[in-house]
Amino acid sequence: MKKERISWNVFFQAVVTIALPIAFQNFLSTTASMVDTIMIGSMGELSVAAVGICSQISSLFFSCYFGFAGGALLFFSQYWGAKNETGINRTFGLSMSLLLLVGVLFGGMAVIKPEFLLGIYTDKQNIIDVAVPYIRIVGFAYPLQVLGVIASFLMRATERVKIPLIASLAGLITNFCLNWVLIYGRFGMPQMGAAGAAVGTLVSAVVNLLILAAFLWKDQKTLRLRVSEMFSWGDGFAKVYLSKCLPIICNELFYGIGQMLINVVIGRQSESAIAAMAAFRVLEGFVFAFFGGLADASSVVVGKEIGAGRHMRGYQYVKGFSILCPAITFVICLTGVLLNETLLSLFGLGPEAMYYGKYMLLIYLVAGTVRTCNYIMNTCYRAGGEAVFGTVLEITCLFTISVPATWIAGMVLHLPFLAVFSFLYTDELIRLVFELWYTKTGKWVKPVTEEGKAALPEFREQMKHKKMRV
Repeated sequence: MKKERISWNVFFQAVVTIALPIAFQNFLSTTASMVDTIMIGSMGELSVAAVGICSQISSLFFSCYFGFAGGALLFFSQYWGAKNETGINRTFGLSMSLLLLVGVLFGGMAVIKPEFLLGIYTDKQNIIDVAVPYIRIVGFAYPLQVLGVIASFLMRATERVKIPLIASLAGLITNFCLNWVLIYGRFGMPQMGAAGAAVGTLVSAVVNLLILAAFLWKDQKTLRLRVSEMFSWGDGFAKVYLSKCLPIICNELFYGIGQMLINVVIGRQSESAIAAMAAFRVLEGFVFAFFGGLADASSVVVGKEIGAGRHMRGYQYVKGFSILCPAITFVICLTGVLLNETLLSLFGLGPEAMYYGKYMLLIYLVAGTVRTCNYIMNTCYRAGGEAVFGTVLEITCLFTISVPATWIAGMVLHLPFLAVFSFLYTDELIRLVFELWYTKTGKWVKPVTEEGKAALPEFREQMKHKKMRV
């Protein structure tokens, strides 16, 4: 029986050439949000809290569109492994259309009904008043951001990871410069505060998208984009695509709703607690930038191997990423704990908010490490073609453990803020046990390509013998 083993040298080569550039791009994208919050920090806790509330709305938006984006990455990576350009083109056209629809719907709501959206997340009218101009301007960026995301995912899946990195860097520089001018009123411009940060976000989204689009159409050697194929969804392709995307969409949508319910609880805490949470979310986003980037990279690597029929190699990559990524997360979180005062002081927080932030980082040292492991494994399931197990497990644990516990602690028992916060990640340990077991079984390998399907019986036989030896 043919054995497909990878050495650690091969694994780390994939990490360096694909994973790290993607992780760094995610870091730059997260840094843009961090820049907004830090630069707004000089305007006081109220402005920080307002931008934080708007970020929670954006998070719900991200959850909705990421279902389609995550499904697209599954197809991109497997079709890339099978060298199927037609499949990639069709996936790109369909996912782009669906993502644009989501972006327009959310953007329209943010522009037309900002008070309604903000009122869901907080009952503090002073925060809403500051947040309205910000979210209304950012709403125009939503459709541009989704187009940038799908273009970036396509380039990642086809191993052109440097171009999205360049685009993100250009967007970050644009955002920083415009923030400096518009937030503080430099060069004769009016002092716009939070609204100025929103303008920076909008223009940076334009810059990012233009760079990605230019490179996509210019580089026709790696992948030839054909408009005729992009919108050719007959012979059941759309049905297959949506059947794979639907569990991911449900996962992300229900996860977003769960987080919204949690954020509703947080939005009813003190202004200092809300400001501390806004700062924490930025720092959490910094951590997510790395493990989310590595997760996306693992999708590319694993999906490519599964699509090409090299299932055992894909299986071993999953195990490698499941060890590496939590280790990186722990180191990053530990650094955050040790440098908590320096990091938190960047956001202009008062003494009470600083106190909250310190202990939130300490709790996340454990919670974030476990969460990373779960996230990596679930992402790899999707890359392998399995989107149901991770979805059911995550949503079940979220709505039976984390959401009820947080809601009862904050809205019923009115416990201190840190006690409420400690319940946010209570579901992660339970998920970890089940996901470690499922990863080991290899049952998540469910290819969509003909090459992958042909090699599946041999892989199942290999896993059977592996289990018998154990």
